[in-house]
Amino acid sequence: MLRRVLASTSVAAAALASVAATAPAQAGAATFHKYVALGDSYTAVGDLLKPADGPLGCFRSTVNFPHDLAASLHIAELVDASCGGAVTADMTGPQSVIGGTNPAQFDALTPDTDLVTVGIGGNDIGFGDIVTTCGELSLDVFGDPCRQHFTVGGTDQLAARIDTLAPTIAAVIQRIHARSPHATVVVVGYLPVLPAAIGCWPSMPVAIGDVPWLHGIEQKLNDMLSQEAAANGALSVNPNGVTGRDACQLPWTRWVEPVLPAQPAAPVHPNPAGQSAVAAMIASRLGG
Repeated sequence: MLRRVLASTSVAAAALASVAATAPAQAGAATFHKYVALGDSYTAVGDLLKPADGPLGCFRSTVNFPHDLAASLHIAELVDASCGGAVTADMTGPQSVIGGTNPAQFDALTPDTDLVTVGIGGNDIGFGDIVTTCGELSLDVFGDPCRQHFTVGGTDQLAARIDTLAPTIAAVIQRIHARSPHATVVVVGYLPVLPAAIGCWPSMPVAIGDVPWLHGIEQKLNDMLSQEAAANGALSVNPNGVTGRDACQLPWTRWVEPVLPAQPAAPVHPNPAGQSAVAAMIASRLGG
């Protein structure tokens, strides 16, 4: 996703997002010793000027929620395996990116891993293509051209993709449990890119009529992730309750940057404040 967005910053807007947790809260703060972070660019990327180790094309940063969470919980060992552009298949297979190859993310999991976060699924439903397509169609400013484009035979194709993805997310969680049977697993949803209505064209090039529909797609994705977490023995952080922090807000308020970022963050991705907020949500979920 990130490579597409960075290459197409003139035509972006997206669907991601949503802070409610669905699994029952743990009692008291837990202590963790080895934390593995899995996921796509919403996990990997924070401050682009502070890169972490790994292939350049992963755009992994030392300022992202895994690093913030490890610091706040005083976790001795963090293995950040996340990578921009990752899909669920990259959990079990290598991912070729600019500057090298990111190993299968599950390779980072070990029997002594006691905390795992996983943020995946956005690229599986085609966020990069959604960003580009909705941007290209947004010259019909007052219509809903993107919704119409993704509706075929009366069926919302993006909603259908989310439904189809659910069993794959379940399998990802189950395989994490198999590799790290003593780990607490947290499925992390996507921060909201768009408000519930109106939007902010052209800062975020999405037609006014498409904004509520895309916002709803974000919420559906996050709800599905939370439901699969609850059904498969994992916790979840679902940002659907976050308001007033989307890419249409003022630079000092928003947690996600618009097409032209005001900070050294990726377009249509969380900025450092957003990454810190997600870390705080996870810590709260863990009872910390």
